[in-house]
Amino acid sequence: MSAPDAGSADVIRRLFDRHLEAGLHHGGQLAVYSDGDLVVDAAGGRTGPDGGETTADRRHLLFSCTKPYAAVCLHQLVEDGDVDYDDPVVEHWPAFADDGTAKAGVTVRQVLSHQSGLNESGFDDRPDLWGDWDEAAAAMADADLALDPGTPAYQTLTFGWLVGELVRQVAGTRIDDYAAENLFGPLGMDDTSIGVDDPDAVATLVGFDEFDRCRDPGEGLADMTEKEAAAAFNEPGVLGAVVPAATGVGTARDMARFYACMANGGELDGTRVLEPGTVEAMTTLQAETEDDGTLSRPARYGLGVWIGGGVTDSFGTVSAPSTFGHLGLGSIAGWGDLDSDLGFAYVTNGIREESFEHWARVNTMTDAVRQVFG
Repeated sequence: MSAPDAGSADVIRRLFDRHLEAGLHHGGQLAVYSDGDLVVDAAGGRTGPDGGETTADRRHLLFSCTKPYAAVCLHQLVEDGDVDYDDPVVEHWPAFADDGTAKAGVTVRQVLSHQSGLNESGFDDRPDLWGDWDEAAAAMADADLALDPGTPAYQTLTFGWLVGELVRQVAGTRIDDYAAENLFGPLGMDDTSIGVDDPDAVATLVGFDEFDRCRDPGEGLADMTEKEAAAAFNEPGVLGAVVPAATGVGTARDMARFYACMANGGELDGTRVLEPGTVEAMTTLQAETEDDGTLSRPARYGLGVWIGGGVTDSFGTVSAPSTFGHLGLGSIAGWGDLDSDLGFAYVTNGIREESFEHWARVNTMTDAVRQVFG
């Protein structure tokens, strides 16, 4: 495929600027890799309602787009032979469950594919404790399953603590440190971390009123309004906590680089993060559901990523099963495509109603990128 000319890339930039002009967010970043090259690296708007200029290296909270980063850490340990996807979690984390219980049968594969049955816990609604990793691990060990193992249901926050404690039990290293040494550092993702030491370095989240709402907010953290979520996750204590399902901090440039690496079989610019076979395992469909009770929409799960090919996966108006990635609460989207060798990341500081406004924003941008670079 011949490289698009500068005019084609300008089409993407104009759409990016139009989203800012329309007020979809105060500030944002867009990055695209094509065939291993960074072909779009845009930033604009403000870091918050009263903030300074958003630059390409301004860090943003990534919400659930953190999950694939955490998953890759566990995939690396599988490659090293230290763990197997079908191992029971208790084989590596004995305190996780009592012998003879259904929980004792939960496997690593089920954790990675949102089928553990532990899709929620009371600890989810205790952000005051998220900064204490030992408390998080103990809460996961003490928690009862909400569903039978093997039942697909999105693990909004529990995914991160389960994967993170598995990494700590197997590697002897907390997942934020493991990711820095084995993923972010080697791949040159210099502005990315799980949790952040300096909350002032992170763009301010803003929750917008909805144009349209498909459901009423409930009582749990996952059902917060956009404004409530922004207020909660702007708190320094939350930003500094290691929550591998939600408090990744980084840039669109770093995220697009990550997906470019995965789309290229786990290697980019001479740095290999995963073997091709592991990328294939990660991006293979594991479970599919019409309504998993948490996302309230169809979902297609791989091992730590969402898989394209559905009608509401937000990887474009029409996506292919070769697409994989994740969305972050009403504000962030990242994906890679194995067939077109694309890596995409759209990062904003504006939390919009997810099942309408955010999906429309992301799909419009994705469709344009595919038209130009796909």
